[in-house]
Amino acid sequence: MNKPIVARIARSVCPHDCPSACALDVEIIDDHTIGRVRGAKDDPYTAGVICEKVARYAERVHHPDRLTHPLRRIGPKGAGQWAPISWDEALDEIAAKFTAIEAEHGAEAIWPYYYAGTMGHVHRDGIDRLRAAKGYSNQYDTICTGTAWPGYIAGTGMLGGVNPEQMAESDCVVIWGTNAVHTQVNVMTHAMRAKKERSAKIVVIDIYRTATMAQADLGLIVRPGTDGALAVAVMHVLLRDNLADRAYMEKYTDFGPDFEAHLATKTPEWAAEITGLTTTEIEAFAHLVGTTPRSYFRLGYGFTRQRNGATAMHAALCIPAMTGAWQHRGGGAFHSNSGTWALDKSRITGPHLQKGNPRELDMSEIGPILTGDAKALKGGGPVKAMIVQNTNPASVAPNQNLTRQGFAREDLFLVVHEQFMTETAEMADIVLPATMFLEHNDYYTRGGHTRVLYGPKLIERPGQTWSNHEVINALALRLGLDDDIFRTKDRDVVAETFRRSNYGNLDEIEKVGFVDRERPDDVARFAAGFAWPDKRFRFAPNWQGTADKKGYLWTCDPADMPRFADHWDIIENATTEHPFRLATSPARGFLNSTFNETPGSQRREGPPSVFIHPDDAAANAIADGDYATLGNHRGSVDLIARISTGMSLGVLVAEGLHPNKAHRRGQGINTLTSAAPAPPFGGASFHDAAVWIRKAD
Repeated sequence: MNKPIVARIARSVCPHDCPSACALDVEIIDDHTIGRVRGAKDDPYTAGVICEKVARYAERVHHPDRLTHPLRRIGPKGAGQWAPISWDEALDEIAAKFTAIEAEHGAEAIWPYYYAGTMGHVHRDGIDRLRAAKGYSNQYDTICTGTAWPGYIAGTGMLGGVNPEQMAESDCVVIWGTNAVHTQVNVMTHAMRAKKERSAKIVVIDIYRTATMAQADLGLIVRPGTDGALAVAVMHVLLRDNLADRAYMEKYTDFGPDFEAHLATKTPEWAAEITGLTTTEIEAFAHLVGTTPRSYFRLGYGFTRQRNGATAMHAALCIPAMTGAWQHRGGGAFHSNSGTWALDKSRITGPHLQKGNPRELDMSEIGPILTGDAKALKGGGPVKAMIVQNTNPASVAPNQNLTRQGFAREDLFLVVHEQFMTETAEMADIVLPATMFLEHNDYYTRGGHTRVLYGPKLIERPGQTWSNHEVINALALRLGLDDDIFRTKDRDVVAETFRRSNYGNLDEIEKVGFVDRERPDDVARFAAGFAWPDKRFRFAPNWQGTADKKGYLWTCDPADMPRFADHWDIIENATTEHPFRLATSPARGFLNSTFNETPGSQRREGPPSVFIHPDDAAANAIADGDYATLGNHRGSVDLIARISTGMSLGVLVAEGLHPNKAHRRGQGINTLTSAAPAPPFGGASFHDAAVWIRKAD
């Protein structure tokens, strides 16, 4: 086969839910076709490196199973019986249904639902302007960030940190709670530069031996949900062995005798019992960071996806505050820069259109909400209609059985705007075909770096696909909304957003492809103090102040929260009935449920499986390659057992969000996860489930 001729190389941005938001160089074959996708070498963070799944993006764009025409359900829900319809017919029917439901049940009976299938702000967040203008139920965004972000803000006072490029200037890089090789390979680019150029030590903390840990000088395997115990034990050692920077703490933190007394009981011996680590490992880690001023803590989302995830994030963040690592280039901590963009998004989300004060429904509780849980519904009536964009909750949401049961309701009118016939789309009444990122204009913020990137339309859309922006505008006009905001083009919205945000002129920005929002180094490292009014880091986390800053809603009694950084033992602990702890960790070839339809990713990941320690496998008469059934009170799932020594006894890890239909019995891994909101402000505890396991029948 002849290699296609590349007409040009064009700049774009990876749109997916990853902190790197890589700058891309895309081979354009013709107006409808792309070739290879590569990382942009001239972008200082991407540095020419992207993950393998995005490198194969032509598999997604040109996939034969892409949706290209609107469809109406003609059989039972989920039966896969469809008839093609025109866009006019589809939009007219949606508008008529929404209007009738609003008239009978009120506007709050309609719940627009979305998340991060694209990280482009115009095509991700534009659904909120329809919500605002109609007074539909609000969405409380918790599913990914609900535990991680509050834990970070509670210490520093804002969501921002040291430029991640400075990992390359570090003498010790601590990668905690993220398998960067699988989920954000660019972290490894800069960490390994430090190792090569500065002989820096790499520390990786996780619940099993990951591909990232294989690159580490020190790998610490902790039991799920015990990261806070490790953190406070490390601080105990720092104080005990005079490795804490007391002068720094005196000037820049709230450190005092009460916190020191609190840490006096958090010995390595105490933490070893909880974490499964040895006292030697805990002390070695403490001494490494305590004697290495340029220690950089790259804190991920993984270890926060426990019920105690917010307190665990805060506790880990406290370590560089105790050592004073923030004082030094290449030192300090980073989780996300999502609090630093200073964007005026009013032309995207339409806050000036807000009608009434509708209830705010927690997206993580979609299962309880759709099955009539009064508390989850905030005491209001049932949800009678939904429009879903950018997410696949029938697969992604916790407590999957409840979610799918809710979607199966005949009295729920469901519209899904999608690129493929996902598990959620299969339950819809109307399915609308969606464009991909190369087929529309948008901008992207990089939670894992400092730049805002522009991604222009590069190829023509296939079939009758429409962008999210177009669908929201067309539906709004049919619903009688007449604001000019619903007559905008996506590129014009990007330009106006940049203008209102004082970013500059889009025509000029497009020439370079980005706006650099890097804060001055001393500001990013909090060298003049942290973001609380008194400029001090909080070892005693300021949860109420965090709620006030971000508009978070309490899901627990504030009095129940630990006063200081600590291990909070509220996880779903193993019991006699459920003796194993299960985590649902990311796969290298998938990103949530995205890419699980592409051949390259399917080949890499194989069938759904679970890692189990050989001693646990032997005790349950399970051999490598056997089907095993995992279960708890929420349901059961069949997975292929993979024997692994790289984990603690009593721990199971299932990598990747495979399609439900890829599992025996059609039950996906989120059958086993809980939708109960994690304290203090909600969030899904995907890595926090107690289960039993046995050889499958």
